[in-house]
Formats: sequence, structure tokens, C-alpha cells
Amino acid sequence: MKKLFMLMVVLLVMFAVTAAQAEVRAGSFSITPFAGGYFFEGNENLKDTYTLGLRAGFNLTENVGLEGFLSWIPTELEDYPGNHKENLYGYGLECLIHLFPEGSVVPFVAAGVGGMYYSGNEFEKADKLAVDYGAGVKFFITDNVALRADVRHILPLNDKYNDLLVSLGVNFAFGGHKKVVDSDQDGVLDDVDKCPNTPLGVVVDKDGCPVDSDKDGVPDYLDKCPNTPEGVVVDKDGCPLDSDKDGVPDYLDKCPDTPLGVKVDKDGCPPPPPPPPPPPAPAPKPVIIEKGRQTLNVEFDFDKSTIKKGYYNDINGLAKVMKDYPDLNVVIEGHTDSVGNDAYNKKLSQRRAESVKKYMVENGGIDANRLKAQGFGESKPIVSNKTKEGRQQNRRVEAAVDYIIEK
Repeated sequence: MKKLFMLMVVLLVMFAVTAAQAEVRAGSFSITPFAGGYFFEGNENLKDTYTLGLRAGFNLTENVGLEGFLSWIPTELEDYPGNHKENLYGYGLECLIHLFPEGSVVPFVAAGVGGMYYSGNEFEKADKLAVDYGAGVKFFITDNVALRADVRHILPLNDKYNDLLVSLGVNFAFGGHKKVVDSDQDGVLDDVDKCPNTPLGVVVDKDGCPVDSDKDGVPDYLDKCPNTPEGVVVDKDGCPLDSDKDGVPDYLDKCPDTPLGVKVDKDGCPPPPPPPPPPPAPAPKPVIIEKGRQTLNVEFDFDKSTIKKGYYNDINGLAKVMKDYPDLNVVIEGHTDSVGNDAYNKKLSQRRAESVKKYMVENGGIDANRLKAQGFGESKPIVSNKTKEGRQQNRRVEAAVDYIIEK
């Protein structure tokens, strides 16, 4: 019962396999060396073992074949003391029915008649008639070579024995007639079809290739521009290339490098540019209503750069003019008297100019980029430094700006 169950499972698996292309050929010969396992029924008193053998066959048609076989089964008696070797030889002739011969994976069923020859021990030498049945499958690697798996239930007729043979082999096929078919159903047989996978319903030429009426390399059934002049380069849809995407194909485009989005004429060229506009009329000369001047003179204590309160209004007045006339830029000049050395006085005069600039930026709201602070030290006195009053006047920051009110 266990052996029958195994046989049924193998058959179900093989019947589930489908075919892909014709592989079993009518009129072909084959040989199959094989190896496998041999399993005895319990009352046969022989140990399960391995087997080696050879099958040779001929396919009458792609479905029906005859195959002879010979197998060697080395075993030994199970219940006798000592080492009692037994050699069995199986032989016979089988009929194979290929279920799906037009495939790369071909299942088959088999049945045959033959014999079992028992030899090698002192108790029994016999030649027994036997029948067998089973199934197998061929996995084609090439048109002529296939891996093969077989299972057989073997029934010696003059005893109540039954055995199971499971084997793997390599099937080599020679000759035969390969079935010629028209796989893509285009009316051209596969052996001469140069385009074997043409979609169903597509019109083909004598070589089985889709017709390309305008000879642009794109078959008619895919060609969205079927009347392209001969020799014109086309895209995957069979339409002439339009490199600059202006709507005029390259072979007609007289201006092939038109920028994207520019409107073109029938030749693919942009319209001529409009004439340049006339030059603008000269602006009327402004009428000067009033001239203005704003000056600044801030005096400092000896050796100081701090602005005294009495000069804030003067500085604010300069800031107001600069706000009213945003194009004005001002240089703020710092000076000292002659007391001290030149280098010190130069730095002191720079601090005085920076002090006024800082006030105008932080309190007057003037952009710092419109103001430049520059110290001149004692180099530009406005009066003599010999008196106290004169030195006071020379310790100063001054600035001046001219402006014009125009209409």
C-alpha cells in the first residue's frame, strides 16, 4: 500500500506539469543510463538496495514509444545468517505514452512485460516472468538531452511479490522529425519565420515579419506616421524626429535649433523680429528752483572725542538734509589743534569724525554707507594754534554738502 501511495503522488505531480515547446520527436531513438533505488515487498526476504541500468527506445510517434530496459540489482538475503549475496537482473520491453509531447517538460506513463532473473546464492536461481507499470517525466535541457525521473511497480507473476523501482537518468535522443508549427499563427511556419513572436492578427511578409510599408524600421501596426518619406529618421512611434519640438519635423525644418516655446512658420523658423522702437525723447532739462548748502562745525574739548550737547541740533540738521535728498553722500572730517605729536593727533581726529558718524547713524537714521569719516589730525588748522581760542576752534569736526532743488 505504501508503494502504491508513492506512485500516485508522483503521477499527480507529473500530470500538473504543462508544456512549453515541442521536444519529443517522432522517429527518434534514445538511450538512458540510470541509477536509483530498489525496494522489495516485506515477504520477499531481500534487503532494499540500489540499482543501475540502461534503457533504449524508439518513438513511433511523438506520443507513443517502445523502450527496452536492463537493470542490475545487487542485494542480499535478510533473515539468513552469514553473508548471502543475491544479484537480480531486470529486463523487458515497455510502451511509453507521452502525455504532453510538445513541451520542454514531458510527463509520461509506462507499462511493460519482461522478467526478473535471481542469481548468486545457494538457495535459489530462477527466471521469473514479470509485468510492470508506472510513470516518469523528462526535463529537456536541449533538444536532444533531458533529465529523466522514473517510478515503476514491478509484479513477478509466479510469486506474490511486488517491488518498487525509483530511478534518475539522462536521456539522449537522436534523429526524428521535429514537428513544424506556426507558433504565432501568422501563416509562416516556425522553421522559416524570421520574426517568430509576431502579435496575433498583424499582417506579415513572406518571412513572417510585420509589414513596414514606408520602410522606416517601425512596422505598420506600431507606426503612428505610416507615410514617412523614405530615408527620414524616425522615433519609436515611426514619426519623423522633431529635435527642437517646434511642430516641424527635422527633415523639413529650415531652422532646426529654434528655442523651445517659440512660435514658428511652416518652415520651422521664427517670424522676423519687430523693428526696434524709436529712441526715447530726451528728458526735459530740469529747472533749478533753489540752491542749498548745509554745513556742520562741531567743536570738542581738549583731547576729547565726545560730542557736546550744544551741537546735537547742528548734526540733526545735516541728517534731515540727507534724508530729504537720498542721493547725497557726506564726508565727515575730523581735526585737532597742534598740541601733541602728529600720530596721536591723527588718531584723535579720526575718533572725533567717527563719533559724529555714529551719532548720525544711530540717532539720525542715516545709512552708514552714505557717510565717510576721515581724520586729518593737525594738518588743516582754520586759525593759528598760538592762542587758546585758536586751538579751541581747530579742535573740530566739519562737513559740508551742496544740493539743488529742481522742478
